[in-house]
Amino acid sequence: MNHPDIKSARRESGDAGGKPLVLIPVTAADIERQQRRKILRWFAIALFVFLAGGIVYKLISNPRNAREAFDAGMRLMKATRYDQAILNFNRAVELDPGFAEAFRMRARAYVAQSNPEEAIRNFTRLSELRPRDALALTERGFAYIDKKDYVNAIADADRALALNPKLARAFNLRGIAHRSAGDPRKAVEDFTKALEQEPNLDNYFQRATTYQDLGEHQLAVADFTKAVAEDPQEPHIYFARAKSRFAIGDGAGAREDIAAGRKIDGW
Repeated sequence: MNHPDIKSARRESGDAGGKPLVLIPVTAADIERQQRRKILRWFAIALFVFLAGGIVYKLISNPRNAREAFDAGMRLMKATRYDQAILNFNRAVELDPGFAEAFRMRARAYVAQSNPEEAIRNFTRLSELRPRDALALTERGFAYIDKKDYVNAIADADRALALNPKLARAFNLRGIAHRSAGDPRKAVEDFTKALEQEPNLDNYFQRATTYQDLGEHQLAVADFTKAVAEDPQEPHIYFARAKSRFAIGDGAGAREDIAAGRKIDGW
């Protein structure tokens, strides 16, 4: 009887019939081919993952989803939830880097947060996307006003007016910048041009307060009166007019204005 260990040795050194195995030598070329096949296999896998990722990204980063993020941001802006609105506008521009209105609204959200630096960055990007958007330049100019950078504010107003010579908001911007920079005469000229295009409350009020700075209180009273006609429920107009009425010796009119302003304010 054969020993079990000897039988095992025979099976391991031959086939089922006891024939010896023939070992085929492996060359360097064989090893190299095998390595190349592994590399190609991994490259194919990587390419598949890359292409699949691109398809998925395209599906989630289409303009429709960017618009959904933008619309959500607009709803949050109306609710004065500016932090959350900015997050949605961030998403919109990530999905669609050319989404100009998302940059505009994100800039306005930063203005509402008193963050003029970020507002300026976003208005600048908006201007790059829409180089003929005069309103974008005007809004950036007001952000410069918030930074007390009156030189750049005036420059933006000039650029906006070069694009749209009848843009009242740009005249208003330049008027505020000139007055803040210490040149009320130029400011009056700009507010007058703004009023020629849009005779509204803000333009009357701005020119009136500039007349006050110049000590021309009769003219200030006339503009404040026109501003009151535009919106009789704005208490600060009455208080401002009272100041000029006192200055011209109209104490009774001044006291009436103060009383009217307090009534509206609920004093």
